[in-house]
Amino acid sequence: MGTSDSYKPKTVTGSAGYVLEDVPHLIDYIPDLPTYTNPLQDNPSYSVVKQYFVNADDSVAQKIVVHKDSPRGTHFRRAGPRQKVYFEPDDVHACIVTCGGLCPGLNTVIREIVCGLYHMYGVKKVLGIDGGYRGFYARNTVTLTPKVVNDIHKRGGTILGSSRGGHDTNKIVDSIQDRGINQVYIIGGDGTQRGASVIFEEIRRRGLKVAVAGIPKTIDNDIPVIDRSFGFDTAVEEAQRAINAAHVEAESVENGIGVVKLMGRYSGFIAMYATLASRDVDCCLIPESPFYLEGPGGLFEYIEKRLKENGHMVLVIAEGAGQDLLSESIQSMGKQDASGNKLLQDVGLWISQKIKDHFSKQNKMVMNLKYIDPTYMIRAVPSNASDNVYCTLLAHSAVHGAMAGYTGFTVGPVNGRHAYIPFYRIIEGQKYVVITDRMWARLLSSTNQPSFLSAKDVIEDKSEDEPPTQILDDEQYSDDNMVNKDVSYTF
Repeated sequence: MGTSDSYKPKTVTGSAGYVLEDVPHLIDYIPDLPTYTNPLQDNPSYSVVKQYFVNADDSVAQKIVVHKDSPRGTHFRRAGPRQKVYFEPDDVHACIVTCGGLCPGLNTVIREIVCGLYHMYGVKKVLGIDGGYRGFYARNTVTLTPKVVNDIHKRGGTILGSSRGGHDTNKIVDSIQDRGINQVYIIGGDGTQRGASVIFEEIRRRGLKVAVAGIPKTIDNDIPVIDRSFGFDTAVEEAQRAINAAHVEAESVENGIGVVKLMGRYSGFIAMYATLASRDVDCCLIPESPFYLEGPGGLFEYIEKRLKENGHMVLVIAEGAGQDLLSESIQSMGKQDASGNKLLQDVGLWISQKIKDHFSKQNKMVMNLKYIDPTYMIRAVPSNASDNVYCTLLAHSAVHGAMAGYTGFTVGPVNGRHAYIPFYRIIEGQKYVVITDRMWARLLSSTNQPSFLSAKDVIEDKSEDEPPTQILDDEQYSDDNMVNKDVSYTF
């Protein structure tokens, strides 16, 4: 996608080291925009709520655990409805687009954006863009009403379709301008949010009164800043079904091994949490934790030990784990999909074959291995109750932000409070499992697997991932086991 001069981040500083990383607003480049009274104040469903409108100065702290003398640190603008809005409901013409791979909850987000706009603000004109970013100029649109989207949350996938790559910023913004669209809701992962940032910049360059709001989507839970991404809870729940099947298979035969491959290209959150939730797993391998096969302390030695002790074992492996060990046989090395993601070899098949080869050479031990890959089944299911509620909050926060004139932002929970986060913070890196933190230690304790790390590895990893000033809270979901690292994306 082409780009104009990049948006300069807005920051507000205060006493005691307070820093607000603010999001853009329409009045930044269109001064003197008129404001209107928020129709929610007359909505019978919301008028009974005390202090429903968010104070203009409310913000959410990125880091909640600090020393008593620590600076107050980075904050983000709190999400929620404002007393004044910058759009009259009758003038709003919104559109929704979904991009990238499937994820549980996509349809719920679509439904709740439509119903939120309609029931909270009285917006009647909402378009669905068919087929991802390309659909702005190459496909038909779908008129979305509460009646059309009423039951879609009970289905997996996305009713709007999706795609990767092939975007043309100018054509997209031309289409937005030609159709008279003035609110754009973009649901997708890191590449999609990068694209949303570029679309916002072109809209700003043209001086259009168009709010661009992103809803971050990744089943891997690897988006930085936010606590978690929608669909993750559902993925962990579904992954347990595959693990249970592998456990039953392994228990039912002599020296049975159940191998389950789960999603996680660069981050092993699904594998880690599914392992902890299941308690049937004997070994969990993720991209962040290197492992080796042969020799003392290696995977083969551990498998033999577990089989001798229990007569069976279950191994969970994330799709991005062990890719360095496959490097000599990877024929897709350097190749990428349309979104710029590196094409990975099937590590599940590879490690299953390696285990079979190892035991066939031993002769002294019979082994029965069953390999289960539930990846696409997990992606395609409807979201569970927890994710349905979460998707509703995300959608409503995005609607409130757009109506209040904010633009160029992504919405998500930061330490349990929903906030508006500038695009550049979402696309600047990825979130990883920190293998020297307590959550990974809990997993090692649960499985009794070796860490596959030497003392030297632990020291080096701690020096890289844990700044000396960081305080880790034992109950912190976001800070206890995650870290952001810089990566590059192709959009």
